Amino acid sequence: MILQIEKQKNCIVVKINSEKLDSLIAPDLKAELVNINADGSKNIIIDMSDTRYCDSSGLSAILVGNRLCKQSGGALVITGIKEPVRKLILISQLDNILNTADSVEEGISKFAQA
Repeated sequence: MILQIEKQKNCIVVKINSEKLDSLIAPDLKAELVNINADGSKNIIIDMSDTRYCDSSGLSAILVGNRLCKQSGGALVITGIKEPVRKLILISQLDNILNTADSVEEGISKFAQA
């Protein structure tokens, strides 16, 4: 199971159980984020603690989720970002757009403040 979905008290956590978030996984992630949002969940955490590589299709899936959450009055938080993925986010100038947290717990606490 590459994507593991878990409901927390005020959000849905999507754990990516893969070292790569690329064109093989990104369509599944995008579809899952659309489904979660369509089911009425507006706060989503993407746990990338196992992910060491992300390409443009992976970033695209994350941005779709981010847009859907914002449109429904919620937020998307990415947690557990490894250095190579962090560099990609910085190079892409998405560090001002995407919400990040070091851990899932920290991500959940961001929603508690909202």
